[in-house]
Amino acid sequence: MDGSMFIGTWWSLVPPLLAIVLALVTKEVYSSLFIGVVMGALLYTGFHPWNAFVAFFDIMKNSMNLNILIFDVLLGMIIVLMSKSGGSAAYGKWAGTKIKSKKSAMLATTGLGVLIFVDDYFNCLTVGSVMRPVTDRFKVSRAKLAYIIDATAAPVCIIAPISSWAAAVNSYVPEDAGISGFQLFLRTIPYNLYAILTLLMVFTVILSGLDFGLMKKHEKNAANGDLFTSGGEEFDQVKEEEISSNGKVIDLVLPVLVLIVTAIGAMIYTGFLGGATDVVTAFAGCDAETSLIFATLLTVMFMLVLYLPRKVITFKGFMDSFVEGFKMMIPAIGILIFAWSLKGMGDALEIASFVEKLVGSNASASVLLPAILFLVAIFLSFSTGTSWGTFAILVPIAIAMFPGTDNMQMMIIAVASVLSGAVCGDHVSPISDTTVMSSAGAQSNHINHVTTQMQYAVVVAVVSAIGYVIAGFVHIWWLVLGISAILLLVVLFVIKAVTSDEKDGVKKRA
Repeated sequence: MDGSMFIGTWWSLVPPLLAIVLALVTKEVYSSLFIGVVMGALLYTGFHPWNAFVAFFDIMKNSMNLNILIFDVLLGMIIVLMSKSGGSAAYGKWAGTKIKSKKSAMLATTGLGVLIFVDDYFNCLTVGSVMRPVTDRFKVSRAKLAYIIDATAAPVCIIAPISSWAAAVNSYVPEDAGISGFQLFLRTIPYNLYAILTLLMVFTVILSGLDFGLMKKHEKNAANGDLFTSGGEEFDQVKEEEISSNGKVIDLVLPVLVLIVTAIGAMIYTGFLGGATDVVTAFAGCDAETSLIFATLLTVMFMLVLYLPRKVITFKGFMDSFVEGFKMMIPAIGILIFAWSLKGMGDALEIASFVEKLVGSNASASVLLPAILFLVAIFLSFSTGTSWGTFAILVPIAIAMFPGTDNMQMMIIAVASVLSGAVCGDHVSPISDTTVMSSAGAQSNHINHVTTQMQYAVVVAVVSAIGYVIAGFVHIWWLVLGISAILLLVVLFVIKAVTSDEKDGVKKRA
């Protein structure tokens, strides 16, 4: 059988969709991703066994991002060192004296997530490791913690001009677009409805005490002392290390500050190395991955100097933390490798060209185009587990649909809808790297995180879709954003009223 008959057709969607369905049905991620990759290899080679075997490993090898894997391992080492030094424990004790309620603990977690805007990977793992002892103290479920982490990772990065995400989006804008990549990114921010409304929902849910769907079950169980509901046994394998009694809050805070400052500094430096003439263009053209590796490596060396002279940790304990950090990241690394391989299979099967033909033949340049692009971006990002790949496919298409300065405003709205939809699809996809990182950072069962977050994300996605329909008619960002925000708040308070009535009804029947 000729494999070319499957390339560039709807068959290219089968591997990611198969992996997602299996993950949701079996609640087992590794085998689901593996089967999806195998199916992709079979389709790509026309079901030739040996060729499929060779293609499987070739595409897996070529799809892996070694920089991200190195960054993950080093960040895992930093997290272990923070714990060993007693810094995390000291921060938990300090926070316990300052944070007096469950609501305050969740708001502090959200605030930290918003402040760490440089990179979503760094955000997910750092916020989780720092705030987990605090949220555990106030009986916040691990699923709720994972949701807060995930909702303040990619949604924050995609509206932060100084971030690795901004740099990625800049690189996808063609030179003949009539506007620079950074200028376009800035102008899409107020139209990035899903990201902004997700942040609004997080604060609203926390302040109002609203929980619904599966999350409500997890929060009830947490209130009774069960933080996991299910899947907690997978974290029993993480070896509990002896924690230094000499640890102080600075043992946690200083490394985090060094990591942030050096990451930003390295991004600016690599941007100037690439020919930038000012800070703005330096961020637009920075080497984010190399900068993050440099920052984590420098932070590890800083921790060596900070901890060893004070005997907070022994040299052997310091070196052992490298292996322990690696072990901590193995589940995330395993899923990432399979997820990247699945994306590689999609590229080999030319899923991008299929989507481009689909969009080009069914979506005319009309007022409904932003909403259509938003839904297409959700579907593509959800299926592939990558928002950056979706940016690369759909941003040039959105720009091409509105050529010339006369259509500039519609082009900005269309690009914003692509960015928004890509983040939404990435947010709810079980195979998304940021979803995986959020589960790892919160030490939450991955499927629990996916299923609870999906119900919350759908509410924001529906409101955002309506917002993009309005944006197609009204090209005024504050009006579109204002109407969408009010609509979301109304929906949330209706849900709260309905769930409260159900609760009251149960009490009455009892």
